Amino acid sequence: MGGLKDRYIRFDWAIKRLLRQKANFDVLEGFLTVFIGEEVKIVEILESEGNQQTPDDKFNRVDIKARNSKGEIILVEVQNTSELYYLERILYGVAKAITEHIHLGDTYKEVKKVYSISILYFDIGKGADYLYVGQNKFIGVHTNDQLVITAKEKGALVQKSPAEIFPEYILVRVNEFDKVAVTPLEEWVAYLKSGVIKENTTAPGLQEARKKLQYYSMTDAERYAYDEHINAVMIQNDVLGNAREEGLAEGRAEGRAEAKKDIVKSMLSNGLSVEQAAKYSGLTVEEVESIK
Repeated sequence: MGGLKDRYIRFDWAIKRLLRQKANFDVLEGFLTVFIGEEVKIVEILESEGNQQTPDDKFNRVDIKARNSKGEIILVEVQNTSELYYLERILYGVAKAITEHIHLGDTYKEVKKVYSISILYFDIGKGADYLYVGQNKFIGVHTNDQLVITAKEKGALVQKSPAEIFPEYILVRVNEFDKVAVTPLEEWVAYLKSGVIKENTTAPGLQEARKKLQYYSMTDAERYAYDEHINAVMIQNDVLGNAREEGLAEGRAEGRAEAKKDIVKSMLSNGLSVEQAAKYSGLTVEEVESIK
């Protein structure tokens, strides 16, 4: 990885503190260009309920909500710890983004395509790849062809693929990446996983990241806050891992409902709050309170 001078800030911290600044859009634009597969120019970073910083966000997701030059909405989430119902949550986030950007009286033509990119540092499920893309397609049941939609724009009939309209979901399973980074996509995932950026990289955004995301370019106060963040993430992952193992071991013979109760008890005994235990177990706060 090189010397101390080559230590780079983790992407989850950068996206929270640095990449929201217009001067650093080039790093974020490079990242999005590589993962979306076409050149992305960010017009602005948007605010919503979904990307406000909250007291427990140091353990959880970090969101960016951006609008590109085509008017499309791009959501980026970094998820450090395992979360039940993650797919349901990103579906909700996309639906919320769509409704936030269409106003009463607008036509459906104003609905914008949304990209949802999740950078996952936990095992979301089974799969051999480190990158998965989900996209709506209408497939003929008998013909196996893809339906193309005819629409009217500016007085002319045009054909559109559903992919131009429906949301696109990109899941990056960081821990599953174990290749020598050659392509721009692989170089980005290598950085996401271990903070490594090749000195001679030509990947969009990574050259800029080498200049702007150096650990030792931060002030002492910024480095202290950053190190505390990294420690918090590591501790939280350890707590959750131990809690799940203990709870599952104790509750396996008693069925899934009892196992979940044991997991919650273990989470609470390991220092998690009621709200955090509810979030990670999929129960309500009231249900956790009753278990406690």
